[in-house]
Amino acid sequence: MIPAATPRVVLHQTPLAAFHARHGSHPVPFAGWEMPLYYTSILAEHDAVRQSVGLFDVSHMGILSLSGGHAAELLGRRTTADVGKLAPGQVRYTFLLETAGGIVDDLLVSRLDDGTDLSREYLAVPNAARADEVEEILRQHRLPDTKIVRWNPKTALLAVQGPQSREVLERTLGWDLSGLAYYHTAWFPRATGAPDLRGRLGLSLAEGLGEFLLVSRTGYTGELGYEVLLRAEEADAWAERLVAAGAVPCGLAARDMLRLEQGFLLSGQEFHRDHTPLEAGQERFVDFGHEFVGREALEKQRAEGPALRLVGLEVVQEDAIPRHGTPVRVGETALGETTSGGLSPSLHHGIALAYLPREHAVLGSDVTVSIRGRDVPARVVALPFRSSPKKS
Repeated sequence: MIPAATPRVVLHQTPLAAFHARHGSHPVPFAGWEMPLYYTSILAEHDAVRQSVGLFDVSHMGILSLSGGHAAELLGRRTTADVGKLAPGQVRYTFLLETAGGIVDDLLVSRLDDGTDLSREYLAVPNAARADEVEEILRQHRLPDTKIVRWNPKTALLAVQGPQSREVLERTLGWDLSGLAYYHTAWFPRATGAPDLRGRLGLSLAEGLGEFLLVSRTGYTGELGYEVLLRAEEADAWAERLVAAGAVPCGLAARDMLRLEQGFLLSGQEFHRDHTPLEAGQERFVDFGHEFVGREALEKQRAEGPALRLVGLEVVQEDAIPRHGTPVRVGETALGETTSGGLSPSLHHGIALAYLPREHAVLGSDVTVSIRGRDVPARVVALPFRSSPKKS
């Protein structure tokens, strides 16, 4: 009997697929997409973001707009953010939870309207692997006057990250980014000869994605950075302009280490419905003053104290590099496994994240990690692993 052929998995491609090929990327499957793991050197790409400026294609992320009189109520009920209190242009990092408090996904929510009428419009950006699920949950809970639009693959999302990111964007595009505050967004004209190159609010995505680009002062690296939403057909040309201005194309591998050095969560590793925001040390992103799905479970956990806490582990022994799934113990007692790990280019030693019982999740506690059959000492340290530049 001839065995059945394994079905070929067809991966989605972002609008920058040709750009990646021209710049010599090494593609890998990621959350159903073909994405660049790296171009020339993971270390060089990491250092570009820490020292100058890097360019990431993050067009695989979900792009959802929600508009209507009850859009804020929907997002507030389904996330831990009190979305109704967001000011025009404000961006909020938040969580969508199960009733039991487990994290389904983390996402960014941005308010796009200028507040001049009762209708509201928001941009919601979930992770690529959870975008379909988040969209379906929001559709199931929406009222008839709330319109939800999925903008993939009509849009592209570029992340311009690093201490020189503002300089490169302003010099290349002529914009004045001085008024764009941290975790805020605004529309900027795509034509460099426009009379006013400062940001503005009040455009819907349908209106703005023609003559404007949506620019957010956000990122996943811990550095000064911006994320630029634009029409898919224009993405390749804009990416080339930024590279010509000095931005270094960067892949998933550099992005993962950059976020790990900051202690940022990764969907599917730090959470996949098995941990709450409180266990993950993200209490500051839970607004208990409003009703949301999962609030009762989090209130109970807050009163009792989480049994587990996400901590940073520092491994200073040379050639000992923790990875995802590295066992952690004290003596002969197993405590769990690392959720993320690697060799930090900034610190020159191994770092990892792990959920530990709260009695062991104390700064300065010593534990043991098992790396390739070796028992290696590790220590619980504060997050982030490295200090971030001050952001006003």
